Amino acid sequence: MYNYEHSVLLDESKCTGCTTCLRHCPTEAIRIRDGHAIINPERCIDCGECIRVCPHKAKKAVCSKLPDMDRFKWKIALPAPTLYGQFDNLDDVDYVLDGLLKIGFDDVYEVAKAAELVSAYTRLYLKDAKVTKPAISSACPVIIRLINLRFPSLTDHIIPMLPPMEIAARLAKERALSEHPELKPEDVGVCFITPCPAKVSYVKNGFASYKSYVDEVVSISDIYFQLIGKMRKDKDIRPLSESGRIGLGWARSGGEATAILNEEYLAADGIDNVIHVLDQVENGNIPPLEFIELNACTGGCVGGVLTIQNPFIAKARLQSLRRYLPVSRNTVDRDETTVPEGFVFKDMPEYVPITRLSNSLAESMRMMNEIHSIRDCLPGIDCGSCGAPTCRAFAEDIVRGQSDISDCPIKAISELRSAMEAEK
Repeated sequence: MYNYEHSVLLDESKCTGCTTCLRHCPTEAIRIRDGHAIINPERCIDCGECIRVCPHKAKKAVCSKLPDMDRFKWKIALPAPTLYGQFDNLDDVDYVLDGLLKIGFDDVYEVAKAAELVSAYTRLYLKDAKVTKPAISSACPVIIRLINLRFPSLTDHIIPMLPPMEIAARLAKERALSEHPELKPEDVGVCFITPCPAKVSYVKNGFASYKSYVDEVVSISDIYFQLIGKMRKDKDIRPLSESGRIGLGWARSGGEATAILNEEYLAADGIDNVIHVLDQVENGNIPPLEFIELNACTGGCVGGVLTIQNPFIAKARLQSLRRYLPVSRNTVDRDETTVPEGFVFKDMPEYVPITRLSNSLAESMRMMNEIHSIRDCLPGIDCGSCGAPTCRAFAEDIVRGQSDISDCPIKAISELRSAMEAEK
């Protein structure tokens, strides 16, 4: 039974059955049936592309709301570095952090701080000669799910490092319990402020045997308007920020890669570009590299569908904020030779690759031959009229018993014309 809980959902009442989302889904998870879209949960990677392109707002991300944190006695906010780029004329991130306290949080722990620790341990990890190169960042949950579903041969390249959100959540809870011994673990709640729906799915499902330390995930777009009303440029504002340029740099594409302090890296953003890079890595058609950073959203996390600001404007604002910051405020002991156990995950989630047609090799070969035969009979224009994104995907649906060749209107019209001409 398939029980992966997704954060990207469809509102059928708003869906008109247009093919916009169909043509943009990177894993061909969407079909048009009975006048509206349906999302195949086994293929969906919660990238949010359908939310981004849907002209009718029929796709939505399901996140927590701020009142969901009220069940905790001690509430901690985990702001993603992307949050800082949403505000105009912001010259100090402490105004944002102070604003989070004013809207009801008891403490704030920057994800940017944890990102600097992850960068430091990534540099340490890459020194190991046994590491499969190029090593691929595990920070973006969309990329991890995409690789497992579509590029399973590349799973050994993934760095087994927990994302900064997870490190921040654990360290924030440990700090709260240490500073407030009167609190019990169940009294402390952590809320991540996210730019994308994939982080919501990550928290809901955990990661293989790993259970997330994050309790609730609230979108940047939801919290923005509450936060902006509380932000004040007070003279007596407390210095709360504990991150530097490296931490803030994680919000944009290339920020994580440059933090490894090694020129043999590649950074790509935008789901189509990411897939192109993974294709080349899988085919061995790529120069020798140490590290690859991949972001599903254009521009990096600043391009997440749950943000407010244009990603390029947000990126420019973050660049201004970083200008007068130290390179990093968080480093690791020079004597450390291994990555601590609390920073790594032990196993990968088990998914069925979307390219697998059957558990039997012989049956898979038979189905593949049938798909090719049907594909050769189709128009080959990938119009989407059949409800599938491409003629090849439609042929696969037919072989799997999910469609009938009569669902292709172009072929039906062609056959009708041929029949009429034959009668003449």
